[in-house]
Amino acid sequence: MRFCIGAVAVLVVVYIGLIATVMSYAALTIEFSQSVRNNEAEIASLESEYLKNVLRTTATDYAAEGYAKPVNMIFVPSTSATALR
Repeated sequence: MRFCIGAVAVLVVVYIGLIATVMSYAALTIEFSQSVRNNEAEIASLESEYLKNVLRTTATDYAAEGYAKPVNMIFVPSTSATALR
């Protein structure tokens, strides 16, 4: 009889521990998914700002802004000029 009561008590403690484990896992999962959503929103905001800046850069008339095309174009030679060859 005492053995049965002890076994039931141990099973109840194990059951409560398993419930606590599952609940903490669920809380961590929800926290992680919220973090992912926040990061996605931040990325979307940054991407929108980037695309707006790219559009502004490509739509700018640089000649009207006072910029001129370069007169001389100098290209880097294809052979390496470093000491390590």
